[in-house]
Amino acid sequence: MYEFIQKFHSGWAYLALLLLVVAVVNSFIGMSSKKEFASKDRKIALFGLIGTHTQLLIGLILYFVSPNGFSAIGSLGMGEVMKNAALRLTIVEHPLINIIAITLITIGWSKHKKITDSVAKFKTFSIFYGLGLLLILSRIPWSMWF
Repeated sequence: MYEFIQKFHSGWAYLALLLLVVAVVNSFIGMSSKKEFASKDRKIALFGLIGTHTQLLIGLILYFVSPNGFSAIGSLGMGEVMKNAALRLTIVEHPLINIIAITLITIGWSKHKKITDSVAKFKTFSIFYGLGLLLILSRIPWSMWF
């Protein structure tokens, strides 16, 4: 079960990143061209939100069933985990930073609902989704991905 969830988490990450990149690029284009915020733009942002939230749920399940996840803290101790860069990335930094990133993406989605100006909506998505994307990209364990 662990291997399936790990492969699913890794595979879904490509889709989640693609959806998030499309949402960020769309928001930058909409903001710079000052076009009207349309239903298509809302759906693009929504798919980015759904993709990242799904990835978070899969990641949380993986964190608790993985031998290199939550159980490693109990067996090795937090001090040993923090001394090992690879373990620290997968057990502490990757989950924490990605939760912060997805929180920013969610805040961006929530804030856009209260805004009536199209350029301001695009700007909100550009800022919050863009920051979320940067944080996610900063904590991907690239050595495990390729």
